[in-house]
Formats: sequence, C-alpha cells, structure tokens
Amino acid sequence: MKMSRQMPLNALRVFEAAARLLSFTKAGDELGMTQTAVSYQIKLLEDHVGEPLFLRRTRHIALTDAGERLAPKIAQGLSVFEEALAALRSDAGQLLHIDSTATFAQQWLTRTLGRFQLKHPNIAVRLTTSPVIIDFASTRADVAVRWGKGDWPGLKAHRIMRMDFTPMLSPTLAASIGGIHNPTDLLKLPIISAADEWWKQWFTEAGIDDPGLGRFPANELGTQSFDAGMAIAGQGVAIVNPKHFPDEIESGRLYQPFSLTCNDGRDYWLVYPEGRRNIPKIRDFRNWLLEELAPFYE
Repeated sequence: MKMSRQMPLNALRVFEAAARLLSFTKAGDELGMTQTAVSYQIKLLEDHVGEPLFLRRTRHIALTDAGERLAPKIAQGLSVFEEALAALRSDAGQLLHIDSTATFAQQWLTRTLGRFQLKHPNIAVRLTTSPVIIDFASTRADVAVRWGKGDWPGLKAHRIMRMDFTPMLSPTLAASIGGIHNPTDLLKLPIISAADEWWKQWFTEAGIDDPGLGRFPANELGTQSFDAGMAIAGQGVAIVNPKHFPDEIESGRLYQPFSLTCNDGRDYWLVYPEGRRNIPKIRDFRNWLLEELAPFYE
C-alpha cells in the first residue's frame, strides 16, 4: 500500500462505518451524511491507500482483501482515540445520561440507582424516559434501556430482563366474583388495554382461541405502570410483566392468578453506540446493571 503523510482522518471514520455496516447508505445515516458524501470520503481514502477498499456491486458492496485487512485496524484505532478522549473528559463531576422506557425506569431503575451511586460516587446520573428508540447521534444520552429484539444496527445490545407477561389484578376484585379459578373467569371482569396483542397470545396459550376481547374498550395507556395502576385500584385485569411489580405482589396489592407467563420474543436491552463501549462511565454502568439483573435473564 502507498500511504500519504496527510491521511484524511474523516475518511477513516467513514470507512469504519461503511466497513462495519457494508452499506454506504447506512453509514451515511449513522454519521449524518449523504451517500454521495460517504462515497467521496471512501474514494479519497482509496486514493491515499493506492488501491480499492470496496467492491461496488449493483445492490451491495463488499470489502476487498485490502479493505478486510484495514477495517479491524481502523476500528481498533478509532476506539483507542475515543477512550483517550473519554479519559481526558472524565473527572469527579462526570454525568451519565440514561434514557429508559417509563415502566423500567419507574418500577426498577429508580428503586436501585442508589446502589450504583454508592459503588460509583463520582458519577452523577441524569434519567430521562421516552417510548421510542433514540438517535444517539442527535441526543446527549450515553445509554438507553429499550424493549425489543436487540437487533438495532450500530448499537451494542445486552439483554437485561425477560419481558414475560401474564394477567394480574387486585385480590379484592378477584374475590368480587368468587375468585379466579380458570382463565375464562377473567372475562367476567373488565379487561384493561384489551387490544394489546399480549392478551390474544396469553389466552391462546391458555387454551382459549376466541376470548371475545372485542367487547372491551380498546384503551392504550402507553406504559405497564399505568395498566398496573388501574389493576391495583380494582378497575380491571391488566396484562403485565410480574418482574416489574414484586413489591406490589408481596404486599398483596396485585395478584397473579395463573403461573402461565408468555413471551413474544421481545425483552429489555441495555444499548449504546458500538464505538462507545469502552468509555469508563458506560462500562461501569453496564457491568453494574448486568450484575444486578442477572436473576432476571431467565
């Protein structure tokens, strides 16, 4: 390879993204650039290297032998730069910005963050909630807790909690109809968020193919916390993740009438940009969270 002394550093960043995603379009989306700009940076780097780094095909790209050799070295080098800059920014007042789903934040994270800060008193925490996958390129969030399958491009994902679900209600409401003895008894009571696909899946696995959920209001409350709150108040039966409500179950405010729990393939994940995995505050939070939530994996 023929290397120039004036290496285009921005082109290296573009090359790393394109090599990892095997797409100029996806690399542009991740970096906030047009496909044309990505192609220009790649061509600039190829001119400096002296040979092609990608094979351009009709519908996709592939790395050449030279690209295959260069890609891991560039990724490693950029990671070292990121770690060095993070170390310079790190001080006693460093801030970790966590963006989370509302239910996970309310039912688990806010109840345990004190343990994290006892272990890492130099890290201040900012917690925000949102129902969508945030764009790390346009937000200051360092990490996010999300619900899904863990297949978000460009993000490192760690599964932290199974999202199982089952019907739950207040013991008082159950007693009002003489108790819940079989799944059909639930249909004698108001069903909260009856349009939620979880209900259909749970009743199917319970042996009831047509529970007639259409006769109940198709409410959408937005979070499990709200559904559970209605159930605790005796206003109906909610379908929620029992792992979110251990205190409410132990205190007798929520009652799980059946051991059957279901899962639709989506769980809770801790996510952050792949290139930020070695930043100390992210590493510390990740390691703490994985240790705390180890019992919730299965």
